Amino acid sequence: MSDHELIWRIAGGSGDGIDSTSQNFAKALMRSGLDVFTHRHYPSRIRGGHTYVEIRAAGHKVQSRGDGYNFLLALGDSFARNPKEGAYYGNEEIKPLSENLDELNEGGIIVYDSGLLSEDDVESLNLEERAEENDWHVFDIDLRSMAKEHGREVMRNTAGVGVTAALLEMDLEHIEDLMRDAMPEKILEPNLEILHDAYDMVTEEYDFEHDLRIPEGDHEDEQALLSGSNAIAYGAIDSGCRFIAGYPMTPWTDVFTIMSQNLPDMGGISEQVEDEIAAAALAVGASHAGVKAMSGSSGGGFALMSEPLGLAEMTETPIVLLESMRAGPSTGMPTKPEQGDLEFTLYTSQGDSARVVFAPANIEEAYEQTRLAFHIAYEYQIPTIIIYDQKLSGENENVPVSFLDREPDPSLGSTLTEDELEDLPHDESGKFHRFQHDVENGVSPRSLPGQKGGRFLATGNEHTPAGHISEDPDNRVFQMDRRLEKLEAIRTELDEEHDSNQTYAGDESADFGIITWGSAQGAVLEATERLNDQGHSVKAVGVSDMMPFPEAELTEFIESVDQAMVVEMNATAQFRGLIQKELGRYGEKLTSLLKYNGNPFEPADVVEGYELNVDGSDAEPDAQVRIEPAAGD
Repeated sequence: MSDHELIWRIAGGSGDGIDSTSQNFAKALMRSGLDVFTHRHYPSRIRGGHTYVEIRAAGHKVQSRGDGYNFLLALGDSFARNPKEGAYYGNEEIKPLSENLDELNEGGIIVYDSGLLSEDDVESLNLEERAEENDWHVFDIDLRSMAKEHGREVMRNTAGVGVTAALLEMDLEHIEDLMRDAMPEKILEPNLEILHDAYDMVTEEYDFEHDLRIPEGDHEDEQALLSGSNAIAYGAIDSGCRFIAGYPMTPWTDVFTIMSQNLPDMGGISEQVEDEIAAAALAVGASHAGVKAMSGSSGGGFALMSEPLGLAEMTETPIVLLESMRAGPSTGMPTKPEQGDLEFTLYTSQGDSARVVFAPANIEEAYEQTRLAFHIAYEYQIPTIIIYDQKLSGENENVPVSFLDREPDPSLGSTLTEDELEDLPHDESGKFHRFQHDVENGVSPRSLPGQKGGRFLATGNEHTPAGHISEDPDNRVFQMDRRLEKLEAIRTELDEEHDSNQTYAGDESADFGIITWGSAQGAVLEATERLNDQGHSVKAVGVSDMMPFPEAELTEFIESVDQAMVVEMNATAQFRGLIQKELGRYGEKLTSLLKYNGNPFEPADVVEGYELNVDGSDAEPDAQVRIEPAAGD
């Protein structure tokens, strides 16, 4: 962790306004010129249960959560379950303080609400002794009473922000502006009052012995604070998507909600249906009718979509699906990040499948690869899947507003006009040969319902060029080979006509490589920079193309190093398995660094993994990660 950054953690109970308070504070830090990155931890409950949001802010680019954190605002859990001694879940009221101490860095600041957390409970934590050992600066402030004096207990969040700003000597201007933008007049004035009262009280009554202050920074361009879910939704809208169907399931629900809020204003349609089978089927139907469409779910919900997904593959109906991973199997840990659905997403199908899978790693990639997913889906008439996780879904990061200034793309891809249909083959009954055998890149242009001369049969069975069911061996080989030919053409287009979806960092001449995918990329890139700054020679690649696999790029990268460590958030090394499936000759070069405890990687985890790999040590890593040796070891 840099000495020139703030990592602020606000902790409370689910339902205590932790998320909204943190978002506003993150925006205030962004508007003050800082780069920000947020990480959200929350339980699988509607109300109550320990939750926190971490904001990392610096005057330089930040790409992941930091190593630990340096400021804790512990509000306590006002929705705590049974507080009696010996209760199954323990004393939940104090968990926003007790469960956050282990990760607080030396010299850090603690502010806790003494109006909610009792003196006896705090004493049971040996907080005074631990603070002395770690040089923590502890401030017990009765935020609850302060809020009640101003009329509403929920305003203790605002009081906590005022205390934070005072302790960091932060100007209140940007916080006040955000409050004026977000709050109706009825609650604005009392919130402004408590913000200033808390700020003034701390300034006047406390001496500051800590060194932590707000970093300095400046943005050349106007910034927006977006989550991965925002980026995916906006990418879909800018791609011309005007239909979405879904059923709520964490963490996919965020994209579904954003799309549902925006599509009606654009003449689009959002449908919440009874289950995920219906959702995917409706999206396939909408696309068949000539609308850019999408659907999605998480884990168990996406499993129900496998039948409509196979239908889209066989009928060659373009569609974009989202697979928003969470820890499994089954319900697993619904609100924790994990990258355990890769193999499931690649191979959930009936028979040999033809699909495209992208795995964006950050906000920019989420937007760009969503747009690319729609382009590929509708140009090549193939289902395209975006796989991401709870981490990318909910984390917020600032991006320049100009990044989103793109031309919309309403094109339906490889579709035909009625004039073009006149000159193409039809059978004796007048049906259009929608599924022609001999076409360029495997793409047989499609007609839309209602077009003159465009009538054909769409069936989930294998079929003739006009769509009639057929089990003829020669026809089967022609149709299967043609559908699979699309993947070769897509790989060629991705290699030749688009900037690489893979992200590279580090020393190009390095003999040690780190390979990762999806949301683990930010921690890997920061770790790579840190290792090179320490005098090591390391390079890294973050891979987004899961299918078709970027064989040439990964071959070149792996051949250029003596050893490569694959970093991913699952227990079974699924991405390493994919690399070895595609590039099996390099198995003896690959080791794994795995994390699957419900928390994302920190840069320090990756640095430690590298050091243990290079040293050949059998020592256990400090973090809850696991190292697996190369295939030949």
